[in-house]
Amino acid sequence: MGATDVTLRDTGIAEGEASAPRSPGQIFWRHFRRSQAAVAGGVVLILFYGAALFAPFLAPYSFEEQNRFDTWHPPMRIHVRNADGEWKRPFVYESEMVDPMRRKYAEVTTGEYPVRLLVKGVPYKLLWLIPTDIHLFGVEEPGRVYLLGTDQLGRDVFSRLLFGGRISLSVGLFGILITYSLGLLFGGIAGYVGGLTDNILMRVSEIMMSVPALYLILALRAAFPADLRSDVMYLIIILILSLVLWASLARIIRGMVLSLKENEYVTAAEALGLSSMRIITRHILPNTMSFVIVAATISIPGYILGEVALSFLGAGIQEPIPSWGNMLQQAQSISVLTQYRWVLAPGMLIFFTVLAFNFLGDGLRDALDPKRVEGGK
Repeated sequence: MGATDVTLRDTGIAEGEASAPRSPGQIFWRHFRRSQAAVAGGVVLILFYGAALFAPFLAPYSFEEQNRFDTWHPPMRIHVRNADGEWKRPFVYESEMVDPMRRKYAEVTTGEYPVRLLVKGVPYKLLWLIPTDIHLFGVEEPGRVYLLGTDQLGRDVFSRLLFGGRISLSVGLFGILITYSLGLLFGGIAGYVGGLTDNILMRVSEIMMSVPALYLILALRAAFPADLRSDVMYLIIILILSLVLWASLARIIRGMVLSLKENEYVTAAEALGLSSMRIITRHILPNTMSFVIVAATISIPGYILGEVALSFLGAGIQEPIPSWGNMLQQAQSISVLTQYRWVLAPGMLIFFTVLAFNFLGDGLRDALDPKRVEGGK
């Protein structure tokens, strides 16, 4: 047995694999898919963001549609057999209130409403562009289908969760885009230029980092009128979160740039007469992308939780526009929690979203690790 065979056997690479060169993307995917938790987290996030993107199509009702006769209605069961034991297409029974004081409902087995696919409902614009009124599923009027029950105003919780995901999930993406743009820019300039510029930028970042983030967010939010439109409030929340959280990234990038600017390719770019900004943006910052991608993935839950906290405290997105944060406001009452446990559904989605982002971030960190040996287990 030759030395080459021993080396291949020890590294776990087959002879055919060793002779076939791999692109960086193939190497990354090969290592990333080994982490089942990271792959599962990625799949969960794709499902969540896809559901939020197509919320009007997936939701059987509008997020603001109320039915005062169905307040605090529990989640409905989808049946495939009727009271006589006959098999039928999926359907729900009609409901009637049997205890108005305790909001208790019972199924009326004489009233069946088949659950149909691609039914007409409230008009909307698919992807904000295509006008249509087709929804994924629903039942004929006067029947109703509540997969996750209703709230205190008789609004469908399932539909509001889908629309609320548009707010809560997108805050993280847009917030990261602004924060990391600021952090990369200021950190890159501070590390490369140095001197007085470095001192000023780092002292500003230290001041931002020394202030408790939640109190600063609440103080900044209090500076704006309470009756702002929801779209304006959405933009303000993103800007506030971005303003608060850019400083720590800038300091890390500065440290990386201090090391990278000593490399030969930077010296060569300087000798060619390239401007400092061009060297920073084209030659130095791209070499920090593996760290930035991982850090951004792990940081997104912080923005989601920031929006949730603001909306939960009444300082964020206001009714009737749903977000996972303001939907959880109903869960502040012990009596509501004990009787209507489905109000915790937004909390479960927040939990799984944060968990999925952390699993994905761990997998990306391992797959993008520059110290990883290709072919290692």
